[in-house]
This record gives sequence, C-alpha cells and structure tokens, in this order.
Amino acid sequence: MQPETSARPRHRVVEAPAGRLHLVEQGSGPLVLLLHGFPESWYSWRHQLPALAAAGHRAVAVDVRGYGRSSRPAEPAAYRLLDLVADNVAVVRALGEESAVVVGHDWGATIAATSGLLHPEVFRAVGLLSVPYAPPGGPRPSEVFGGIGGPEEEFYVSYFQEPGRAEAEIEPDVRGWLAGFYAALSADTMPAPGAPDPHFVTRGGGATLRDRFPAATLPSWLGEDDLDVYAGEFERTGLTGALNRYRAMDRDWEDLAAYRGAPLTQPSLFAGGTLDASTTWLSDAVDAFPRTLPGLSGPHLLDGCGHWIQQERPAEVNRLLTDWLATLRPGG
Repeated sequence: MQPETSARPRHRVVEAPAGRLHLVEQGSGPLVLLLHGFPESWYSWRHQLPALAAAGHRAVAVDVRGYGRSSRPAEPAAYRLLDLVADNVAVVRALGEESAVVVGHDWGATIAATSGLLHPEVFRAVGLLSVPYAPPGGPRPSEVFGGIGGPEEEFYVSYFQEPGRAEAEIEPDVRGWLAGFYAALSADTMPAPGAPDPHFVTRGGGATLRDRFPAATLPSWLGEDDLDVYAGEFERTGLTGALNRYRAMDRDWEDLAAYRGAPLTQPSLFAGGTLDASTTWLSDAVDAFPRTLPGLSGPHLLDGCGHWIQQERPAEVNRLLTDWLATLRPGG
C-alpha cells in the first residue's frame, strides 16, 4: 500500500527562519518543492500536486513567508532572497531530505533560481515558470523600475514600493481586486492590444492599478470557489507580507553582488506563455539561456497562454514537469 500522502494532500507546518512555514504535501519519492508567486499561495499548485504524486514524486507546495498560514515578519528586509532561500533549505531539512528539485512560478521562479544558485548541493535541479532566469547584476532595481513608464505612467513594481500605498488600493475589496488582477494577466480576459496596460498606473490624481483591470469577468481557469480560496487567505492576512517581496529588491542587489553574471548550472526547465509580459519583456534573458542555463530543457513557450501558466494550462505544464523530472537521477 502506498503512503497516505500519495492518496490525498496533507497540510503541515514546519519550523524555518521565517518562524513557521505552512506547506501541502502529496505523494512519496524524490522531493519536489513548489514555490508560488504574487498574489497566490500553495493553492496555485493544486493541479500539480496530484500529477506529480502519481508520477512517483513527493510534491510539496509551500506558502512562502508573508503568505497564507506561514509567518509574516514585519520588516521588508525580512523578505530578501537570502532569507527566502534559507526558508527553502529549512523545509528540505525539516522533511528529512538532503536534496530537492525546486520549481517556482512568478516570484517563486526567482526564489527557486536563487536557491539553486546559492545552494546547488541542496537544490539539484531548478524549474522556472513564467519568469526566466537572469543572473544577478546590472543597475540597482529601484533605478530601473522607477524609470519605466516615463512622466505619464508608473510601473507596478515602483508603485508597490511605498509601504501602505498598494494596500490602500487592495484591502478594501480584496476579492474584487484579485479577480481583476488575475483577469488582467490571463490569456482569455487580458485587455486587448492597444488598451491601457494593466502593469502601469497613470501618474497623479490618485490613480490605481485597478483602473486598468478588465470588466468583472473571471478567466476560464478561475472558478468562484478558487477565487474564494485566494480571497479568504488575503482577507485574513492582508497584502503587506506579499508586497514586501517587492520592497526588498534593492537589498537583493546588494546581497547577491558576488554572484553577478553567474550561470545556474544544474539541470533546469523553463516554460512561459507567449502572451505573458513576464516572459516577453525578458526575451533577452531567454535568448541568453545557452550561457546562463547550460543545463536547460526548453525553453517551452505555450502559445496563447498568459501569466498563470500552471493554472491556465495544467495538463501541458504537468506533462512538461513529469517528463523533465523523469530525466533526472533521484540523487544527482
């Protein structure tokens, strides 16, 4: 008989530098750590947990610090990549394992890549969804993102920097804001070409991101019950923990100075959507993969897919992940 975790997901909490980390585990076999992005939770991997378990893996989806039932340190500095990587190492150890494959989406992809970069002895392979790997380095992030958009528009990453500013927009109607944000970046509901870009805020006059979200139509991948799960978590926790990841980016730039230009040498996977700005804006990073990801499988670009790739196209992503995982040696 297979272990109980192969039959259904199991919720648990483990100790970590964050304080506590909530995770959901299913299956047995080689460990695969799944890291979500903004503004999501472990639930964004609901389609992958059973598929990976059925393929013979111990799949573990984490609530990253600041989210869900995990601890939410108060200071933005506590959300630097060094601390998030330390959380991941602690999860692997708490689960009684020596190594893991780490797979991330959106911010989770950056956290996964940095985990592999700093601890290749722990993270033996790295899977990236939507956000391609770009080695540390270049200009300071606040300088880069602060200049995008010019005098008329402000980029969302810059908009998120000031504590309390985005929270004041989101928290009066968490469910409605999340519905609009998810729809704005989904293939079947995103604004038409030529419409105002929802990644930007019009400068001045109290404008918000929500001003550019599409009308109240849920994308096909997001049911009312799914939205209830996400909204319920953020209505309970607020958005500050999630937004603090953006507010720690300059600290990452300083912390990772010794790794500037460094390739990620483990076996790796990248998949993104052709309609996802996170993938297309970083096309130069994808073009650089022969140098920056020498162990790459892919890149795999899903035609007509938006940002929420593992939820928009779960069957295709599950196939890509399980086929790739099958090529990896369990301990190598």
